[in-house]
Amino acid sequence: MPFLDHLEELRWRIFWSLLAVAIGSVIGFGLVYYFDLLEVLVAPVRTARQDPDFRLIYLSPSDPFMVKLKLGIFVGIILAFPVIVYQAWSFLSPALEKDEKRAIVPALYLGLVLFMGGVAMGYFAALPVTLEFFKHFEGESLASQLEVGKTLGMVTKLLLAFGVVFELPVVVMVLTGLGLVTPEFLRSKRRHAAVAMTALASLITPGDVVTLTLLMMVPLLLLYELSIFLSAGITRRRRAREEEMERHRTIGPPEGTVEAG
Repeated sequence: MPFLDHLEELRWRIFWSLLAVAIGSVIGFGLVYYFDLLEVLVAPVRTARQDPDFRLIYLSPSDPFMVKLKLGIFVGIILAFPVIVYQAWSFLSPALEKDEKRAIVPALYLGLVLFMGGVAMGYFAALPVTLEFFKHFEGESLASQLEVGKTLGMVTKLLLAFGVVFELPVVVMVLTGLGLVTPEFLRSKRRHAAVAMTALASLITPGDVVTLTLLMMVPLLLLYELSIFLSAGITRRRRAREEEMERHRTIGPPEGTVEAG
């Protein structure tokens, strides 16, 4: 298509994506308001405080509405994510080769599963330990009054960090499918990856060495090995197809065919 037609299509793709986010945000706000999804995020904080009646404070009359509105938009983006991915894929797929599509399509499904797994691990494993870790720094001269905006901001950032980190195999699959990464390269960079993962884990999950290792290092190393395995499978299939095509070009068409004549 001409360049202006591409821009027009991109404009409509963005419009449908924003519309999906708007509709999802309305639904998300309803879920937050009527089904009290806020309690899901507050429950780990209450458990860490060991107080069943513990409640977060707010500093302005509009804070409860704004917090639920932001949480509703966050839920709306999650609900609209399949539509956003579909619109992005519909815009980009005509420019991709068949081999590239074969690598990216499974990565989209795997990415959703890994993201949910990362968020679940962050919620059930990392968040309680993180809250307990910060609680140890309280002293007799400090009184805990946790403000709802900052507290939920920390909780959601931690959950998103785990979800994004768990997308490592998906990134490797896409890069391998595009021919930018090979399993040999990944194997040769294991030590460098371990150092980088240690630094990343120390930033995401505060705590002692044992907690750091169990909560982040082990999953990250397993994800890195999974990335190598997936990269090797994609590379093996691509090389097999290339060898088959090369063999076909070398042998040439059978005698008696139109090309042979």
